[in-house]
Amino acid sequence: MDVILNLLDPQWWLTMLGAFATVGVIAIIFAETGLLVGFFLPGDSLLVAAGIFASGKVLEGVEPLSLPTLLVGTPLAAVLGAQLGHFLGSRVGRKLFDKPDSRLFKKEHVEKAEFYFEKFGPARAVVVARFMPIVRTFMNPVAGVLQMDARKFFLWNVVGGVVWVEALLLLGYFLGSKVEGIDKYILPGVFVIVVLSLVPIVREVLKNRKAGTVPAPKGKHHAGR
Repeated sequence: MDVILNLLDPQWWLTMLGAFATVGVIAIIFAETGLLVGFFLPGDSLLVAAGIFASGKVLEGVEPLSLPTLLVGTPLAAVLGAQLGHFLGSRVGRKLFDKPDSRLFKKEHVEKAEFYFEKFGPARAVVVARFMPIVRTFMNPVAGVLQMDARKFFLWNVVGGVVWVEALLLLGYFLGSKVEGIDKYILPGVFVIVVLSLVPIVREVLKNRKAGTVPAPKGKHHAGR
């Protein structure tokens, strides 16, 4: 349990990164959006925490984070990570996901991403997925597997990546600048962020159970059209 709490705690990550916290945040955002094993990383809460500690709040063992560097580096990492995911999906194809479940890989994560891809349509799904933990990691390779046009994906990838990253960073910076002692509430805030970001997933699951349907992908959608 302690290990899980540490992985979810952005302060723990920032402390571990120490003097390399700014660069570390950028690297984590790239890994969470570009590498399938990065789905467990704390993207949303880490961005908010990075914004807080870029506002001048002091975290023991961590150099002050650079807001200008974060505002430029994190959206680039988010966009490049997603591009890597789309590239892998389009090149490797379905076999990228055709493997048995393990501690780090669950087919249900892929199925959720495919479900939202079909439900919202390619463009909207790529943007909306940015605000949904786990789904945002798998959405990019799924878009590649389902043949979403590369130029269309790049356009909406940039829109979603920039809005997601900058909104959360600036929210953290604003809170850090205006709320005294905000650093004491980061861990409880993490759980609030996670719960809120999981609301759409839970709502869809409950709606489909009530309707007696299963949110499974159609499997024949050609996203380039």
